[in-house]
Amino acid sequence: MSGGAPKEVFAQLTPKFEQQSGNKVVFIYDVLTALREKIAAGEKADVLVMPVPMLDGYVKDGKLRANSESTFGNVGISVVVKQGAPQPDISTKEKFCEAMLSARSVVHATPGKTPSGTHMGKVMEQLGIAEAVAKKIVHRPALEGGVQLVAEGQADIGIYPASEVANVKGVTIVGPLPAGIELNIVYGGAAVTDSSTGEAASAFVKFMAAPENRSVWKHAGFDPPG
Repeated sequence: MSGGAPKEVFAQLTPKFEQQSGNKVVFIYDVLTALREKIAAGEKADVLVMPVPMLDGYVKDGKLRANSESTFGNVGISVVVKQGAPQPDISTKEKFCEAMLSARSVVHATPGKTPSGTHMGKVMEQLGIAEAVAKKIVHRPALEGGVQLVAEGQADIGIYPASEVANVKGVTIVGPLPAGIELNIVYGGAAVTDSSTGEAASAFVKFMAAPENRSVWKHAGFDPPG
């Protein structure tokens, strides 16, 4: 089970892992709140891939093997526009604020559902523009087509983790959120304690965190861990 941020990395690296290990990997991608609900309801997985603080909580609860946890990388939040569209100035939080107020429509993940969506809800409050932009903001995770609204011109601006927009056709990355309102999410993975495929699950986590695979994570928008 994984949040959406590492999806592109796994798409590239999993065939190599499967070939080397002889194992077959099946992914369940969802927003993090939905994954937590699945786990609470008793749904089973062999590996969890989430922000590290969430993994640490499951380790303390005994749901994950403490010695199997690895950090994959840090991913920030990027602002995107449709390819060819004018790029707003987001160099400072004041300029970002102006860009939000000037935009016809903005899309980002739902507050309370993902780290980036929750953060953006707080940012709008922090900047004092939450009420002014409320009617122009669409809440839709990247996994559910949020980035495509930008690529199709239905939203002027999209705000998502860098890994969810790094190689999406039809959009241009303007840049990361400016200083003062930025967010970096540290992603990692760990094997589930009662998994029937324990060794294979731990091997998957180690493979994904291996130094020789760092370039794939970097290309997908993740900075090195630490």
